[in-house]
Amino acid sequence: MSWLYNIIKFFLWLPFLLFTRRRVIGKENIPSQGGLLVVANHINLPDVPLLVASLNRGLIFMVKKELFQPPFSFLGYLIGKFGNFPVHRGHFDRKALRQAKEILTDNLALVIFPEGMRSRNGQLQRAFPGPALIAFHSGALILPVGITGTEKIKGRGWIVTRPRITVNIGVPFHLPSISGKLTRTELTEYTEIIMKHIATLLPIEYQGYYAPRRD
Repeated sequence: MSWLYNIIKFFLWLPFLLFTRRRVIGKENIPSQGGLLVVANHINLPDVPLLVASLNRGLIFMVKKELFQPPFSFLGYLIGKFGNFPVHRGHFDRKALRQAKEILTDNLALVIFPEGMRSRNGQLQRAFPGPALIAFHSGALILPVGITGTEKIKGRGWIVTRPRITVNIGVPFHLPSISGKLTRTELTEYTEIIMKHIATLLPIEYQGYYAPRRD
């Protein structure tokens, strides 16, 4: 990690230290090196700085392309300076997939929110298959992360109430290997595997679409 990244990380960490009761579980599960695909649920905008502040790896984010377009072009420029790159959500974005694979091949850590957007109710939503596709083609190790409590960061009151925020880091895993071309059914199964790993790191009230089914 560069000195500039570490300085930014400190200033991102400071508000969580002062104004929240943050707890990070499972930091020992973070590999210190090698390509790493970090997958997490997405509740609120602070999830991004929270992950930067909580994981002891330099992180690169796949970011919605709208942040690289007017009126956010300058913000996109700054984001891009740290290696973050745009993705066209809901579409088969070959360029973004290629960039993701290159990042993982270079032994860096890439963060993706499989749901593709923030959850309006805090519960897991049905995920897009992009992360599973990237993991399959790169063979990267996957690190699941469950975030709770950031939905309480809104308005100004949270500065006083200091909400409890938890970052629960799971055990890294690889997707099962298959021979031949990846089918749509297998891609769906891979996506289910990834999301269920995230769901197990969350309380039942956050598991949403991936909560255990009751027959």
